[in-house]
Amino acid sequence: MTIKERVKLYTTKAAIKSALKVLPKISDERWLSIIKGRVYRLKKKEERDFLENLLVNLKKAIVNMAPSVREKVVMNLINNAMVQGQPKRKAFAEKYGMNPPNHLVISPTMKCNLRCYGCYAWQYGKKDDLPYDVCNRIIKEANDIGLYFFVITGGEPFYWDKLFDFLERHNDSFFQIYTNGTLIDKEVAAKLAELGNAVPCISVEGFQKETDERRGKGVWDKIMQAMDNLREAGVLFGYSVTATRANNELVVSDDFVDLFVNKGAFIGWYFNYIPIGKEPDISLMPTPEQRDYRRKKILEIRQTKNLIVADFWNDGPLVNGCMAGGKNYLHINVNGDVEPCVFVHFAADNIKEKSLEEVLTSDFFMAFRKRQPYTENHLRPCSIIDNPQVLRDAVVEGSAYATHDGAETIITDLAKDLDKYAAEYKEIADKAWEQEYTPDEEEEAV
Repeated sequence: MTIKERVKLYTTKAAIKSALKVLPKISDERWLSIIKGRVYRLKKKEERDFLENLLVNLKKAIVNMAPSVREKVVMNLINNAMVQGQPKRKAFAEKYGMNPPNHLVISPTMKCNLRCYGCYAWQYGKKDDLPYDVCNRIIKEANDIGLYFFVITGGEPFYWDKLFDFLERHNDSFFQIYTNGTLIDKEVAAKLAELGNAVPCISVEGFQKETDERRGKGVWDKIMQAMDNLREAGVLFGYSVTATRANNELVVSDDFVDLFVNKGAFIGWYFNYIPIGKEPDISLMPTPEQRDYRRKKILEIRQTKNLIVADFWNDGPLVNGCMAGGKNYLHINVNGDVEPCVFVHFAADNIKEKSLEEVLTSDFFMAFRKRQPYTENHLRPCSIIDNPQVLRDAVVEGSAYATHDGAETIITDLAKDLDKYAAEYKEIADKAWEQEYTPDEEEEAV
């Protein structure tokens, strides 16, 4: 890095620190006028709408954050990940001819205090955790190529006895934690507020009835208390929901979303049920019509609610299709197997034996990246349920192995059903893409 580049990064960091002090005092109207200039440089309307919604809600949330949380959001998630890491990302791109991912997911433990049907993580071994030195090396290697945002999942991350030491050790990175929420008492919330660099996203299935049916009696009450604890401590938090055929409409209803807005949630994550994990069941998948209904409701929520919402399957237009295989992210499971996606339980490499850079440039990961996007219609981004032949071909081409017993059923026993689903959804998604997303000449000129 040249002296000029170093000075520029230092100056930017100083400016961001100064802005941090006055940001809570800036009115929403003034903030919106400031960010519009950057937002409207984006050509795609959906990207502009999402980013504007994100930045406006982040500004509102900052007022109620604990001081350490406020600092880490701005300095780690914005300064480190989006500014200071750029020279490292540029060096990686020049070396390999492709960009590194912008985040990665790690499952350090699969131990959990709940037993939920349909859990994608169910079949992984629960005896041993991912060695702690390996977890730390992963973060360091990721930092070295410009990654400062990580997702911790499991298992139950708050069951992992190294969690707080891990967050403190990597205090220049930012973490999102998927959790069942039952272990977040006032003491845990206070610790998260002190550390500042983690956002818990708590899993729900609907309201009390739906959540307790899947997760166990009394879990809903613990979740509601956990959210109160986090809000009172000044910690950013969100919710996470798996949409099924049974709850698809409920989890995007006004009553459901408003409950979490009133609780103080900052973000809501939506995941389409995928037939993997414990007793995979095609009949639990939302129908193609239900998936499209959820897509439309998510867009509506962004326009009408003080909440960031993201749909892992319906937001392909925001990320130009599939994110797997290191394009945007990857998953390292508890055994060290590096999977192209949290829901693709195949791997060709193990992080205990190879570096992160070696995995990112592997034949298996490249089998995904060279095909992305799999179709011009980014409403059909997925290699599992939208373009299932891609996953089958990539597994063969990359000489990948199943990362747990039964994982192979997604490309064997369930292949016929998934092909049928993909064909039926294609009819709906192609029509929506043509009518709602294909830009006209005026849009392209913006």
